[in-house]
Amino acid sequence: MDDVVFELIKEEEQRQIEMIGLIPSENHMAPEVAQVLSSALSSKYSEGYAKRRYYEGNQIIDKIELLAIERLKELFQVPFANVQAYSGSPANMAVQFALLEPGDTLMGLALGAGGHLTHGHPTVTFSGKYYHSVQFGLDENDRIDFDQMQALAREHQPKLIIAGTTSYPFVLDFARFREIADEVGAWLLADISHITGLVVAGEHVSPIPYADVIMSTTHKTFRGPRGAMILVTDRGLERDPSLGEKIDKAIIPGLQGGPHNATTAAIAVAANLAAQPEFKSYARQIRQNALALAETLMDKGIKLVGNGTDNHLMVLDFTPYSVGLGRQVAYALDIAGIYANRNAIPNEPSSPFYPSGLRIGTPLVTTRGMKEAEMAQIGQWIAQVVEYVKDAALPEERDSRGAFIKQFKQQARDDSFLHQIRQEVKAMASRFPLFKA
Repeated sequence: MDDVVFELIKEEEQRQIEMIGLIPSENHMAPEVAQVLSSALSSKYSEGYAKRRYYEGNQIIDKIELLAIERLKELFQVPFANVQAYSGSPANMAVQFALLEPGDTLMGLALGAGGHLTHGHPTVTFSGKYYHSVQFGLDENDRIDFDQMQALAREHQPKLIIAGTTSYPFVLDFARFREIADEVGAWLLADISHITGLVVAGEHVSPIPYADVIMSTTHKTFRGPRGAMILVTDRGLERDPSLGEKIDKAIIPGLQGGPHNATTAAIAVAANLAAQPEFKSYARQIRQNALALAETLMDKGIKLVGNGTDNHLMVLDFTPYSVGLGRQVAYALDIAGIYANRNAIPNEPSSPFYPSGLRIGTPLVTTRGMKEAEMAQIGQWIAQVVEYVKDAALPEERDSRGAFIKQFKQQARDDSFLHQIRQEVKAMASRFPLFKA
């Protein structure tokens, strides 16, 4: 046995038990999902698709993949599903590879407005380099600016429009996306990676009646393994009966080789769990917890982007105190036993390396069994840490920012106030299992 690695795994598990996780893209998977991931399935290579493999010995693997596909088709009421994409970004790449040619125009929400890198962020990602990307933003209320989006669509005539976000706290109006896509003849891809569990449980409007293609990771609110699924709707197949085949070919041979069979089986398990009545209660509690946490933070005087949340996450805006405070708050919270991620706010006045916001969410703490009372306490701790940090303004000289952060981190590591909060957090968090059935 490799004692070094297994000791580190124990340390990580203990860290998760003793701390409170608020990163909205993280979650704890069900024990049966975790069990599948360490099974004999990881030892088998199965390049190709069920009953069309390039390797022998895949009779059982075929059954597992077909089971995962059928469960997802039933859960989402769609005619096609692909479960082979390794994660969300490759899955988005596959959809774009299937629907677009290099140089075609796509549209997505700008990263700074809450979109994702793979939705066309210019210059640094494949979606911005290989396609002509047009990005839309938010209105004065921090909601998606559909008037701007419609004007841009009319001007640029995109072939693909992406309805998806990564740090957007509000409901996605898929019907409005569809209306604009129809006007210019564009495909509509719904990236619901963050909200899949909410969609399944009826806690967020479904994209099924509106989108041609749906992409989602299989962890986050879905509580499955780190993988992805690509779904094609009846609308999509009506437009192009070969759309499913194009997506299959985009995955292999287009972008990747053999699928991860243990992940495929774990997706099947997660889909079965998501179909149970208990999953609806879980998703409902995610939203209730998010509303309770948002209310506590706002009562404590902390500004939230858009003044609240309609889903599982919220973005804290620290510009009333100073610019670029997100990194310091995130680090101080980690010392205090609460981990989140620094995040840019709309119209960020600083830089992505020193942003002015913090992104937090409730899927993980809800999985552990925490409810509104715990959210009120967590909100109070966050407010205390923000109060501790709020005067630590970044220097205007960019060359000295690194040194300032290094000094701030040392101060935070040694601060007795933050360590006192950490002990309080540990006492509460340790009462909750990592996964409450």
